[in-house]
Amino acid sequence: MAVDMNIKELLVIGDSDLLIQQVQGEWTTKNIKILPYLHCVKELCKKFIKIEFKHIPRIQNEFDDALATLSSMIQHLDKKYIDPIEIEIRDQHAYYFHIDEEPDCKPWYHDIKRFLGSGEYPRNATNS
Repeated sequence: MAVDMNIKELLVIGDSDLLIQQVQGEWTTKNIKILPYLHCVKELCKKFIKIEFKHIPRIQNEFDDALATLSSMIQHLDKKYIDPIEIEIRDQHAYYFHIDEEPDCKPWYHDIKRFLGSGEYPRNATNS
């Protein structure tokens, strides 16, 4: 698919360190069942300007789990075509903390709602 889309640089993420090491030529195999697969992958690698393989243990591969879930939810009339999924990778993690109520038992948006209604800042408001 990446070859058909004329992609020149590719990052391949896999959970099989054995296969990744074999494709990269670090390890060899005597298993005749794997050899045709290995040959095919090496031929495909030649079609890219840059290809990188990255091993992520299966237990840590949330990305793979998410893609598997997404793929099971997508139905396409043409079974031979899959719409590309655009994925943005962030340099830093984003965190979200959910706050139901403040210590004074009022909802977190109470002061905002009051300000929008009256135009007056809360007593302890700061501009920092």
